[in-house]
This record gives sequence, C-alpha cells and structure tokens, in this order.
Amino acid sequence: MENRILIFAPTGRDGPLTSRILTGAGVACCICASPWDISQQLEQGAGGVLTVEEGLVNGGFKALKEYLDAQPGWSDLPVIVLTKHGPDSPSVRRAVADLGNVTLLERPVRTLTLLTSVHAVLRARSKQYLVREADRRKDEFLASLGHELRNPLAPIKTAVSLLQHLYPDVAQVDRIGEIIDRQVSHLTRLVDDLLDVARITSGKIELKLQPISLYSVLTHARELCEQAAEKKHIAIAWYLPDRDASLHGDHSRLVQTFANILSNAVKFTPAGGNIGVHVQVQGDVLTVRIQDSGIGLEQEVIPRIFRMFEQSRTVSGEILGGLGIGLSLSRQFAEMHGGHVDAYSEGLGHGSEFVISLPIVLGQQAAFTVNAAAESETAEKKALRVLIVDDNSDAADTLGMLFELEHFDVSTVYDGNAAIAAVARQRPDIIVMDLSMPGMDGYSTARAMRELPSGERMLIIALSGWGQNDAKQQALAAGFNYHLTKPVDYGELKRLLKSVTEIQA
Repeated sequence: MENRILIFAPTGRDGPLTSRILTGAGVACCICASPWDISQQLEQGAGGVLTVEEGLVNGGFKALKEYLDAQPGWSDLPVIVLTKHGPDSPSVRRAVADLGNVTLLERPVRTLTLLTSVHAVLRARSKQYLVREADRRKDEFLASLGHELRNPLAPIKTAVSLLQHLYPDVAQVDRIGEIIDRQVSHLTRLVDDLLDVARITSGKIELKLQPISLYSVLTHARELCEQAAEKKHIAIAWYLPDRDASLHGDHSRLVQTFANILSNAVKFTPAGGNIGVHVQVQGDVLTVRIQDSGIGLEQEVIPRIFRMFEQSRTVSGEILGGLGIGLSLSRQFAEMHGGHVDAYSEGLGHGSEFVISLPIVLGQQAAFTVNAAAESETAEKKALRVLIVDDNSDAADTLGMLFELEHFDVSTVYDGNAAIAAVARQRPDIIVMDLSMPGMDGYSTARAMRELPSGERMLIIALSGWGQNDAKQQALAAGFNYHLTKPVDYGELKRLLKSVTEIQA
C-alpha cells in the first residue's frame, strides 16, 4: 500500500491511461474517484500522488492540503501534477506554493518522462520510510535505555535510604547520602526526559488532567532548582500574585515545564547572577516570565533552541552539559495544555527571558492550603507480611532491609515461580514485584497469584523501569493494585503501605 501511486484525474481519460502505463511498468497504482476517496486512500498509505491540473479544484487541493499539513515529521509526500499550461495557472501556482514536494509535468507527457518521474518519486519516498524506521528504532532504544538505567538506580537509591535509617545521627553518612540521593535524582530526571522524547515522538504521552494549584506547581519547580542555584550563589527572586489560581492540567508535566526553563536559566547564568520569576494572572491567562542575567542568546539562535537535542553554547563556544531536550519538552508540554513558550534576548551578554503562557480555569483566594500539622504514625505496627519479588537480587535485598527497619515481616524471592510458591505458603499481605523478570514475568505471576486462595485480598505493587501509560494499564489489567516506576520513592511506597495498615486496623 505504501509504495503505490494514487491517481486523481476526475475528467477525461488521463486516469485510466496513466494507470495502464504505470501498471505495465510494474508500478502499483490506485485511481481515486473523488476528493473523499483521496483522503481515505492516503490514510492507508501511498508512495506518491499523481493528479491533473483540473483535479486541484472542487475539493482536490483541499483534500491533499489537509493530509499534507497533518503528515508526521519524517514524511514529505511527493505530488506530481500534470499541467495544461505549465506553471502559469492559479491552481498550479497555488499547488507549488502550498503542497510542498510538487513535480510539474506539462501535457502531453512522454511515457518515458512519466515513468522516470514516478520512479524518482518512489525512490525518494523509500528514503523517507527508512527515516521513519530509524525514528521507530530510536524510540524503542530510548525506552529500553530508560528501563535499563532505572534498574541499577533502584538499589542505589534504596541502599542510601537504608544507610540513613541505620545511622541517623552520623553526619558523614547523612552528607554522603544527600550527595548520592541528589545525583540519583538528577540521573532519574535525565532518564525521564529521554523517555518523554520517545513518548512524544510516538504519540503515546497522555496528560493526567485535574484541577491543580498554581502555587503548588511553582513551589515544586522551585524546589527542584534551588540547590543548583545556591551552589552558584544565584539569587532567584519570586514575584507571585496575591491570590492562588487553579489550572486544569497535569501537575508533573507543568512542574517539568517550569523546572526545565528555570534550571536552564541557572545553568547559563554565571555565579553570583540573578534570576527573576514574574507571575501574573490576567483574566483567564497565566503568564510566567523567567528573566536571567546570563549569557544571553543570539537572534539567529532563538528559533533553534526549542528543537529536540539542540544544545546551547557559552560565549566562548563551549557546550554545557545536558541532553538538549529540556526546552523542547517544556514547549511541547505547554502546547499540550493549550499554552505556549517564547524566548527573547537582546544578544550575547544581555541575559534571556522565557515567557510561559497557560490558560487559567479560575482565580481564587488561597483556596489551596496545606495542612502544616505533621502526620502522626502509630507507635505499634501490626507485623504485616511483605514479599519482595525481583530478579535483581541487589534491588530485592536492599528494599527488603528497608521494610524490615519498618518492622514488617519480610521475605525475598528472585523469580516468578518462587513467588507463587511463597504466596501459597505464606499468604503475604503485601507483594512488591518487578515486572521484567526472565521466564515468568511479573504480569503472568500476578495473574497466577490472584487465582490462589485469598489472592484477591493481597495488595500487589508493581515496580518497573517502564513508566509509559501502557505499561501501567497492563499492570492493572494483570491484577496489580499500583504501578510504581524505578527508582521507587520509598516515601510513596510507605504511604501505600500505611493505607493498607489503616484498612486492616
């Protein structure tokens, strides 16, 4: 289907004649009877379109333009137009200007000219398919890379938490733990950015929309960037509105939008510099201006900085660290929320300004409050039975040690079959299980566990390096109650366990 030529010649005998010539030369083709037919056939795939000048009126041009405007980035569908009067007619000039990859052939067309033009079109289209395949393989690689990087990060993060539990009053352990935790968090953010690239380019990213507090988003973004700013002695001044506001959005993606731009400002601002964050709500529009006293941007660079993997340089030409995807993700997340991101600078040495605009649902008077009272935990805990299942023994053992410090009755196994046997023997209250185990994976193991006596009452938590929405949906469908992404936040895991304790109490 993708190597065929679609022919749209609604009048005369051009359609059947062209089809006969192409078919005789071994080129697959399909005659389209109407603009609607063109649209339907294009959705099924095409190596190119051959139309006549007369076909560009009465809906033909519109059908082609709508498809071409929506085609993915790898695609540049070739269009051959058989003209009556060369490029002089308005419809032909319009096609050349607006349809992009257009080849004009003036009638009457020699058979050899037609065939060589069609073969050239198909060769060019074949190159585009190679680009598409390379993009697909790249996305699969990034997703696999993210999974593989998350696996070693999980036991490192858990081991740090374990050390801090064992030696809570040792200053050196606490300081080293903070360094490791900070670096693991940085690596985790890089991995998350890589996975977001794969999700966006494959169209698999979905927003979890809900009413959220503007203050909470900005506070979280500030927390993510303040350590880097303090290390460079950069002062960040916040100019916030007196009243909070409600956004209808995905909290984590909006935090990422602001944090990426703010951390970029910190990165390109010299030590001792200044950054101002000006937040303004006017009507139903939120505007956040992030201004820095950094190295600035050349005018010709500004259109490129939002491209994927584009890295900015310092005045001396040096490339600073990073993947070059933070600004691109920020703009795409803002656009997915109905907003946009723009950049301004008066040139090198004059700092930069990034402006984020988002729609506001409702301005309101401090409706979002945080309960400052600390949550109290019961001194005596019921010894709930916890089963840890992970083929990575380091990850399983360190996580098991943390649970033991919280006075849980812990067992650890390293494969699906052993996990099923342990469930039948011990009847644990809680199971924390990896998904990507060799042999019997976590999905199959969870299904088998649910079939055992008392299997329905267990809390089964999935731990996985795969953070995509489809992985979470698969886990829930297999019988898991929750899906957490590695490296797991032990505080989040504790909150889940606390809820189970309360239910059983």
